Amino acid sequence: MNGAATTRWVVVGVDGTDSSRHALEWSAHQATLRGLGVRIVAAASPLATESFGAWGGVEERSDDSPGAGARRLLDHALDWTVRLFPELAVQTRLSFDRPAEALIAEAGSSGTVAVVVGSRGLSGIAAAFVGSVGIELAARAPVPVIVLPRDHASAHGVRSRVIVGVDGSEPSRRALEFAFSQAEFADTDLVAVSAWQPLVAFAAATGPIPPELFDDATAAEAARHALDEELADLRLLRPNVRVHTRVVRAHPVVALLEEATSADLIVVGSRGRGGFRGLLLGSVSHSVLHGARGPVAILR
Repeated sequence: MNGAATTRWVVVGVDGTDSSRHALEWSAHQATLRGLGVRIVAAASPLATESFGAWGGVEERSDDSPGAGARRLLDHALDWTVRLFPELAVQTRLSFDRPAEALIAEAGSSGTVAVVVGSRGLSGIAAAFVGSVGIELAARAPVPVIVLPRDHASAHGVRSRVIVGVDGSEPSRRALEFAFSQAEFADTDLVAVSAWQPLVAFAAATGPIPPELFDDATAAEAARHALDEELADLRLLRPNVRVHTRVVRAHPVVALLEEATSADLIVVGSRGRGGFRGLLLGSVSHSVLHGARGPVAILR
């Protein structure tokens, strides 16, 4: 099925794993709701796929020409998607680049509104390698990147919300704008989370600190005031969004993961205040990616 030239696209990467199939299903459902198309991308470079046979219906054949397995996967993914979502505009793309490069190229093409990938949920060295696609995408893509977890059991009986981390950085502000737009479209609640930590732990490294800043109540009030300022303009622009605030004495990762259920979309900036430029992602966005039970959207 070919979409019109004016179609806007959700790009989704597939590699034959159950995780990427879930990413494709989620993308197709969201695109259908929003009047978008889906562009399915597979990379045929070495190590791009673990097992094309992981999806039922992808036949193993003797054809070993370059990209043959990826083409079979794309054909199967196209047929599967069109049968489930017959009104959806669907395209496929075969790339011989690395998976991350293939998806970044599609992210920069005209009409792309987001890129979606699955996370296989591995640990240790395996996670550092396999998860690098999502991490590199989130650090370099010019559009929002949504990563779906491997364990994607829904939270039965729980209405989905949008959870956004707010810290005053520019990526955080872009994340906040995206979160407001998603909550408004879905007519769901938006929960803005601001985490603060006691300054005592940092006193030795930062030098003398005024005594009043060691008071937890003062620090919490400052965090609440900063959060209200960050929300003010967007509340005026999108008055229909139901906004709830959480000012939490905790590490930002803990605050976000404890607030969110597997039904919620977590939205974060790619790096917060004080992030090191040498790192692909900030520590918070990186840790949220690996710990979330539901989809995570990352914005640069």
